[in-house]
Amino acid sequence: MSSITSVAVIGAGQMGNGIAHVFAQAGRTVTMIDVADAALARGRDTIAANLDRQIKKGTIDAAAKDATLGRLTTSTALDAVAGAQLIIEAASERRELKFQLFADLDRLASPGAILASNTSSISITELAARTARPAHVIGMHFMNPVPVMQLVEVIRGLATSDETTRAVLDAATALGKVPVEVNDYPGFVANRILMPMINEAIYCVMEGVGTPEAIDTVMKLGMNHPMGPLALADFIGLDTCLAILEVMHDGLGDPKYRPCPLLRKHVAAGWLGKKSGRGFYSY
Repeated sequence: MSSITSVAVIGAGQMGNGIAHVFAQAGRTVTMIDVADAALARGRDTIAANLDRQIKKGTIDAAAKDATLGRLTTSTALDAVAGAQLIIEAASERRELKFQLFADLDRLASPGAILASNTSSISITELAARTARPAHVIGMHFMNPVPVMQLVEVIRGLATSDETTRAVLDAATALGKVPVEVNDYPGFVANRILMPMINEAIYCVMEGVGTPEAIDTVMKLGMNHPMGPLALADFIGLDTCLAILEVMHDGLGDPKYRPCPLLRKHVAAGWLGKKSGRGFYSY
């Protein structure tokens, strides 16, 4: 495939608007799609605010902000993906939703378009099986916040072609990101290593080994992590952490991935972290 110039992003939330931001800033035309006009307006406002932050830091000027926003259009219609060379799904981390989306995208997208998922744990092979183009389906797992974090985990499904992989690696590099190619196993690499650490930190809270502050301080000062695992879990969203651990527990069948009961309790209480105002910390 020739270099990717047109992109559609499904979802205008935290990850979706970040992905739309970096592609538009890199000179690509971007259509951001969501079911609600209000979500699209919030997403666009977030992109504008993040661009203002870049202007303040001196990394871009006002003209670059205007040009970036000028390359971004929004739509509530999924058929707005027609014509995009690369479609990146960044919807909620729910299997059935993503399966339905990939079936719909396969029907609506151009025949040669690549269908990518920003999923943090759901099988790319299973998503590809919902389409008639499994060779063109791939994982493109950005880190949060997207405009700041350099890593993109590029996940090959069982049928993903070399050509698709190369196109996506090149697209990520063109954004100034560092793509890392991995294979399709539950949790991939990032979350397979990160989530057991977060889960163990939650067990330490539940068992009274230490307070959240104490545990996070040990990891920050002892292991040189920029953020402690409990603060990071709050930032990611405790519901998302639980969903990823469940995918790993189901997919790998190993009890070491069993979500901590305290994590389940926090999610049941609606204490989802930063986005709900309370998790292991109050916001």
